[in-house]
Amino acid sequence: MALLDSKGRLFGKINLLDLGAVLVIVLVIFGIFVFPGTSGSVAQVGAKTVPMEVDLVVRGLNVRDPQQLFDKGLKANGKTNVIIRNQPHGEIAIKSIQQLPRTVNVPQPDGSIKELPDPKANNFSTDMLLTLEGKAQVTANGPVLGNSKVKIGMPFELEGFNYNFNATVIDLRLKDK
Repeated sequence: MALLDSKGRLFGKINLLDLGAVLVIVLVIFGIFVFPGTSGSVAQVGAKTVPMEVDLVVRGLNVRDPQQLFDKGLKANGKTNVIIRNQPHGEIAIKSIQQLPRTVNVPQPDGSIKELPDPKANNFSTDMLLTLEGKAQVTANGPVLGNSKVKIGMPFELEGFNYNFNATVIDLRLKDK
């Protein structure tokens, strides 16, 4: 009796293509259950959780009356919803909000430049500096808020009752317990 017959069967009973398909399926199942890999989360098990402050800057927010933002929830000691890299994080506390003055650079006769308040009356653009505070997990790659790493330069999306705008991280402060 030959090892392979004319139809490609091993010992006349098992087709080699079927045997190959069964072997691939068994190896895939073995790989899924024995070596599952990472869970997909950036946060590490056993990572230290510490309080963190994040400074955000908002440049050129177009709003007619910035006071209406502050009256309807965007205020110090309040809360705002945060979306980081299109992943909702949830509510986070607002520690402080500072409205930055709009200025223009004016050249002086002696060649120097002076920063003066913007004289335009119809300027509907606002700049702000916000400080948010929450709990972050510290990993080897940096702090993680929710399931997203937080780094300087990252955009945060802030959402509330009457606002939805982007801000940029300009500073991080981790507070050790």
